[in-house]
Amino acid sequence: MGLHRTSFSKRLAWLLLAVVVALAAMRLWPKPALREQAGYSSAFYSSDGALLRLTLARDEQYRVWTPLAQIDPRLVEAVQLYEDRWFAWHPGVNPASLVRGALSTWSVDGRRRGGSTLSMQLARRLYRIDSRSPVGKLRQIAAALWLESRYGKREILEAYLNLAPYGGNIEGVGAASLIYFGKRSDQLLLPEALALAVIPQNPNRRGGEAWPVALGHARGRLWQAWLKRHLQDLAPSQQASLNLPLNLRSAKELPFAAPHAIQTLMRQLPAAQTTLSLHMPTQRTVERAITQFLDQRKGQGLNNAAALLVDTQTMQVRAWVGSANWFDDKIDGQVNATTAKRSPGSTLKPFIYALALDQGVLHPASILKDAPTAFGTYSPENFDGRFEGPITAANALVRSRNIPAVQVSSRLQQPNLYQFLKLAGVSQLASEQHYGLALTLGGGELSMEELLAMYAMLANGGELKPLQFTTDPTPSAAGQQLLSQEAAFITLDMLRNNPRPDTGRPAFPRVAWKTGTSWGFRDAWTAGVFGRYALVVWLGNFDATSNPALVGVQAAAPLFFQIVDSLRSQGLDAGEVAAKAPANLSRVEVCAASGDLPNEHCQQLAETWFIPGKSPIKLSTLHRAVLIDGSGRAVCRPGANIHEEVFEYWSSDMLQLFAQAGMPWRVPPAPARCGVADAAEAQGDGPRIVSPLQGASYVLRVKQPTPLTLRANSARQGQVYWFADAAYLGQAAAGKDLSWRPPAAGRYLLSAVDVQGVADTREVSVEYTN
Repeated sequence: MGLHRTSFSKRLAWLLLAVVVALAAMRLWPKPALREQAGYSSAFYSSDGALLRLTLARDEQYRVWTPLAQIDPRLVEAVQLYEDRWFAWHPGVNPASLVRGALSTWSVDGRRRGGSTLSMQLARRLYRIDSRSPVGKLRQIAAALWLESRYGKREILEAYLNLAPYGGNIEGVGAASLIYFGKRSDQLLLPEALALAVIPQNPNRRGGEAWPVALGHARGRLWQAWLKRHLQDLAPSQQASLNLPLNLRSAKELPFAAPHAIQTLMRQLPAAQTTLSLHMPTQRTVERAITQFLDQRKGQGLNNAAALLVDTQTMQVRAWVGSANWFDDKIDGQVNATTAKRSPGSTLKPFIYALALDQGVLHPASILKDAPTAFGTYSPENFDGRFEGPITAANALVRSRNIPAVQVSSRLQQPNLYQFLKLAGVSQLASEQHYGLALTLGGGELSMEELLAMYAMLANGGELKPLQFTTDPTPSAAGQQLLSQEAAFITLDMLRNNPRPDTGRPAFPRVAWKTGTSWGFRDAWTAGVFGRYALVVWLGNFDATSNPALVGVQAAAPLFFQIVDSLRSQGLDAGEVAAKAPANLSRVEVCAASGDLPNEHCQQLAETWFIPGKSPIKLSTLHRAVLIDGSGRAVCRPGANIHEEVFEYWSSDMLQLFAQAGMPWRVPPAPARCGVADAAEAQGDGPRIVSPLQGASYVLRVKQPTPLTLRANSARQGQVYWFADAAYLGQAAAGKDLSWRPPAAGRYLLSAVDVQGVADTREVSVEYTN
């Protein structure tokens, strides 16, 4: 008998061991995660925690997967207390609960009481089991046991909380928390958590729009059970918290915020809970400013605008408005202006000057010529059709003069503007030859995102960094240093002197900004940096309709400053960021009229930024002292009735511009012929070639070659004789054009010679293509 008992015990032990091994093997055997059994919604939040959008899952359900660790522990406990107190101990089925549920269902009063465990309820939803019949109940029991054998208790509890029915097309505590209470499931108050715990038992009566009475009774019963367990843990104020009213909302009240941002990122991110970098108070402020501005400008035909705002220190986009109204079909409101390619107008000019600062072409006080100029076959004009004559680089940038900008752009080497844009990540550019120098004035196209990143680069000391659209920690791409810190600082410093369109004075606190107007008045832009933010504003029409009101300084700039002022008035601007000059930067005095180091005759001085080793520096020769006799003629030697006067010796094209504009200018006397040295000084009055450009390369078509334009200005009237190497080409009056078709590809040394034999030379390169 004892031997028989020993044998039976061994068999039982081996059987139990086999069961344990089998269960362990089933747990370890590869199996799909429970969250993969259904599709899920995408939930988008702002950086301040506000829900922006909750999308439907593929099966038209609101279902947001929420890890157990992110669900309020009181809700987790309340669900088990109300639905399955023995969940942690049973193997998936609680026989006592099943018997009690069956007896109550078949009792005289016929009132149904559920006996299903959380595992059984999850099995019914996962495998779509109809458990209302005995056969269906047996299938549900078997499925629950199967689940428990393969998954752990935490996995089952987590899956149940994410798939439980909450009325209508709402499933899971994640979606129910967002829809009913407008908050995540880890932010619930105790009354709200208790309410969510009781809805799944009867979702049709307690969820949706029929909740008040049925939900209140069920929550009251759970509250009594909760008090028995936690009475000693609750403060008196918490004990009365059940009296707080429940303000359940419906799915119809879900927010639909920042639609262009959400719609763009939905195509890039998987279905999940994503926190965008957008800041909701900032987003609403920008949207409100756009709406108010367009309401004021309807009479001008301005009906669409967009804006993009980034924190330059984190590169997180804080506001994203892709159109004035997503729901307005008249303006194609669902089109996203922030990613569309548009002509940027003059908003690229700051980068031309920044590159020129780095390449030693100029400093802020360098004098540029705003005069009629032809660059080969390209003859740009200023927006106002006028010419300013000599103008400092800083003023030329602030006043957006086209001709000086093209002159500066033509002198850029490595990189030039086209190469710089490619390095900055501007996509879909045509070939460099396609644009030529017209790229300087917005001949290409780029997006608001690309332009914003470039202006943020100026604020970041010339380092280009990618825009960040979420707060999720992602490996940040290394920044790319495209400009020196000195050039970026000086460029912003020049732009901060740009006067506001409403006051005519520079903004305070300081704002560095630049406008742009595309060809044909199709786009109006303003881009700039203020505080720690960079902002780009666009106005226009998605169908490219022209409107004379679409001028950057008249349309986009006022909206730009309306947004800036609104953010600052509401305390949403991070405040002024101290603009500290790089250590390598210095200030020097220059001659105000020439931009060069002052000689002894220059009396008006100006201070400017100077980059040692880069900025151009030479002694000014604009002011010259001349000995004058009593009749006003220049003489060679001092003597009786001889005195010294200082004159400004401008180039011939500037003299011509002064004369046309009626500008007062003291004409220097004809130089005295005192010998070879003085004759050399007369060179300043000789011809000066203005076309073609020095060192430029010209590509001509073989079949229909466009002739090159030869032009030389001269203070002396008369004919100018042109030569290519040793070959005579023809003659033309000073300031007039001569056309020339190069006979073959190659390099040519062009010479312009006047009747006195004074010459100017220029080397050009000519190529032919089919």
